[in-house]
Amino acid sequence: MKKKIIISIFCAICLLPQMQVYAQKAGEINSFTISEKKAASAILISEDDAKVVSIAANLFARDVENITEKHPKIINELSESADELIIAGTMGKNDIIDQLIAEKKIDVSAVDGKWESWSMQVIEKPFPGVKKALVIIGSDRRATTYGILELSRMMGVSTWEWWADVLPQKRKEITLDIESKTYSSPSVKYRGLFLNDEDWGLQPWAAKTFEPETGDIGPKTYAKIFELMLRLRANTIWPAMHGCTKAFYTIDGNAQTADDYAIVVGTSHCEPMLCNINAEWNHNTMGEWRYDNNAETIRDLFEKRTKATSNFESIYTIGMRGEHDSPMNAKDLTKEDQMKLLEKVIADQREIMAKETGKDPETLPQAFIPYKEVLDYYQNGLEVPEDVTLMWTDDNYGYIRQLSTPEEQKRPGGGGIYYHASYWGRPHDYLWLSSTNPMLMWEEMYKAYQFNCHDMWILNCGDIKPLEYNIEMFMDMAWDIDAFTGTKGVEKHLNGWLSSLFGKEKAPQLTKLMMDYYHLCFMRRPEFMAWSQTEPTIKPQETELTQIRYGDELTKYLQAWERLAQEVKVLDDDIPAGQKDAFFELVYYPVTGASLMNQKWLYHYKNELVASQGRASAQEFAKLSKEAYEQIKTETKNFNNKLVNGKWKNMMSMAPRNLPVFSQPSYALPAEDGEADWGLVLEGYDIEANKSIPNAYSDVLPLLNAYLKDSAFVDVFLKGGREVDWKAEPKAPWIRLSADHGKLTTAAGEQEQRLWVSIDWDQLPQGENTIEAPLGQDYQLIPPAYKVYGTIEFSTDDTTVTVNVSTFNPKFKDLENYEGFVEGNGYVSINAENTSSKKAGKEADWKQFGGIGYSGNVVVALPYNAKPVVEPTAIKEQSPMLEYDFYTFNFGEADVQVQAVPTHPFYEGASVRCALAVDDAEPVIIDFKTVGRSNEWKQNVLKNAAVKSAKQMVAEPGKHKLKVWMVDPGVMIDQILIDLGGWKSSYAFPPETRKK
Repeated sequence: MKKKIIISIFCAICLLPQMQVYAQKAGEINSFTISEKKAASAILISEDDAKVVSIAANLFARDVENITEKHPKIINELSESADELIIAGTMGKNDIIDQLIAEKKIDVSAVDGKWESWSMQVIEKPFPGVKKALVIIGSDRRATTYGILELSRMMGVSTWEWWADVLPQKRKEITLDIESKTYSSPSVKYRGLFLNDEDWGLQPWAAKTFEPETGDIGPKTYAKIFELMLRLRANTIWPAMHGCTKAFYTIDGNAQTADDYAIVVGTSHCEPMLCNINAEWNHNTMGEWRYDNNAETIRDLFEKRTKATSNFESIYTIGMRGEHDSPMNAKDLTKEDQMKLLEKVIADQREIMAKETGKDPETLPQAFIPYKEVLDYYQNGLEVPEDVTLMWTDDNYGYIRQLSTPEEQKRPGGGGIYYHASYWGRPHDYLWLSSTNPMLMWEEMYKAYQFNCHDMWILNCGDIKPLEYNIEMFMDMAWDIDAFTGTKGVEKHLNGWLSSLFGKEKAPQLTKLMMDYYHLCFMRRPEFMAWSQTEPTIKPQETELTQIRYGDELTKYLQAWERLAQEVKVLDDDIPAGQKDAFFELVYYPVTGASLMNQKWLYHYKNELVASQGRASAQEFAKLSKEAYEQIKTETKNFNNKLVNGKWKNMMSMAPRNLPVFSQPSYALPAEDGEADWGLVLEGYDIEANKSIPNAYSDVLPLLNAYLKDSAFVDVFLKGGREVDWKAEPKAPWIRLSADHGKLTTAAGEQEQRLWVSIDWDQLPQGENTIEAPLGQDYQLIPPAYKVYGTIEFSTDDTTVTVNVSTFNPKFKDLENYEGFVEGNGYVSINAENTSSKKAGKEADWKQFGGIGYSGNVVVALPYNAKPVVEPTAIKEQSPMLEYDFYTFNFGEADVQVQAVPTHPFYEGASVRCALAVDDAEPVIIDFKTVGRSNEWKQNVLKNAAVKSAKQMVAEPGKHKLKVWMVDPGVMIDQILIDLGGWKSSYAFPPETRKK
């Protein structure tokens, strides 16, 4: 066949003087017909090229056929005329392309010798009988492959056409506008996926549904995974390695399939030298997995694997840990001896590489992963060869533990990142849904890139499904980091992704939906909603979300999730039939599943509270919780059984590891006291309003502040079994009610009613400056002056209950045109983005990152390489500063609490600090740094929030300024609470107290 190609080229060369070849100039755009009514343009590749080029050509041809029902021919020689022809090949592996280069018809200087770089251009009349050729030239086998599949992208074929059933739009013809350009080498050299915790999804699906002939994740499954990776422009796999899965290299065909698809194989932090210790180490025949007393047997395993894989592209993980994800088996050795032993392991491994591959280890890709106890060894002086990539890790919850120091950034081996978007372990798993905020992923990976982590990025993607967007964004960042210009770039990317899947018209609404979804997941992942933990596993605990304060924090969170579920249901009704399966997999199931998990647990918590108050609605909330649990079961069955005629059967589990959070909650019955058959509960209390307890104040609403224009709720509820008609009558003209009458029945949704009490501030008289005894919730530090009081009478046919309303309306001149924050009931609450002013520092300035934090926007001092400033005078003179105007009605010591995103220091010796002061006080430094897997760290990652505080003196009532300075760059500040003693417990800080 090679001879035929040479003859064809020779004939073409003979005719060259009689023809002109027009090459496309850089940046020039020409149209090219991929498929027309009669036929599709053929694609010419060489049989001498890598197999992956043929695989890519066939994938492209399948894509064209799926769109137009015309299958392009894949040819290996210029044997027939063609109006338009695609020519694709790797430099040095395709004679036709090499001839075009030799004749200087194509300039490949920008590609030659580069890693995974290709060019694409249109050439007029390149050969006799060919009017126009689209030429793709790759610097290596993967580059050519990516170039071919770039055409599929340009045709609108989704990366997820098979893995999420995204059907391409049908067309009769395909014509592309081709820009002559060079696609540069990727930002990150090795970009890959770690298939992990596959026990409840990928493994049973492969074993029982997709590849039952192997009964495991075998070459047929890996071929589909590698196909996805080629479309993602990923090049590295860490294969599945749990005990339920046979070791990758022990299944015939796996290794060859990886090489056929040009996929580089590496292994995780606990799988040295491409060896899956979980599956391959047999204690009965091989002894202990312990290097100090069984080195020969362990070396033998390393040698066999290295020899067997010497002709494949591999990345060797060096070092040694215990079996699975445990510390090295050497607990009876001192730390110093453990470190010496690990250095011996690494030296032996490199000796084995040299022997079995015949290559200098310095030329072979290797990764050292300082994870868990290995990080401690490294920080204490463990020596790692300079040519080895230092592969840093996150803390399993998306926050990178450590990055390369300025000196480490100079290492020839460079740096890499192993990042989790799915995790099994303490304090709690998140294996079910895709709940990692893309904005956080961008921030952490962008930060890592600034610290020279350019060599290897690996994403722990669990079972692949349903982490599709996390995977695509991660790989697109690794391919071209500059395409993501801040968090706005992430939102733009998400919008583009959804537009490519479901059309431009629906994309804006879907983007907002998914942004809201990720925001709520950031506040607390669905898998954490039972407030339980694992390793050790504990039963569900009480929620931190308050139901009685701040407008009922729990119900607001619940309603936000219910709105998302309703919105996605409405969207689903409008999705065309051909997009239904993809929409279910990529949007409907994760959003609906997360909403239902929240409904299941939050209605459970509502049930517990109202049952303790004797409310009949306890049974209704129990019913809603049960229904949510059953609906999760139904939606999961639909995923497994109905999508694409059962294609994904056994892929989705609604209860990975069967942790308590996935169970049906218990429920409480309302207490019966045999007395009144209706009642009231006011905001601020968990007890019914009553007169039987002296000074209970449970009949007094929280004080309403004219400068905040706030409101409060009253719940009217049924206690017994009979119907009750109630009415409410304000006894002051300035009191406003959201409802003034209603009927309570035992029917669903009619057992209780919440009404909101607000104030007509224009009618409210000014309060007088009189000293008076505090009333009810005035203990929350609003001074007992400038009050205006009123009441509301709630009555039925036989009972009347009076509710007291108190307002604070002083009309201070200082606050007439004031634009800052004011004290609420004993606290000032601020979203950090809402500064009164800010000042740049000597080396850094404040920037905003959107879509992250509880407030939705955080402020962060950048650049990351700005020097820390720690001395008080230097802080005031050199550090960037945020300033917030606030007004208090009280004075005294305040606890200033700052909530930040719980990131870690950049490296050993660094920290996560800012400084604060009220008015002219000296800056006080607070540090968000945590140690190891402490309880503080656990709570931080469960909440995605770290809170630190400092005491400050508010000298007198009136106007004040809070100043916040950078100490360390990169600290993401979210919210601030100035607590003068009035803040009561809640999950998040209370809503902002900005003057209205």
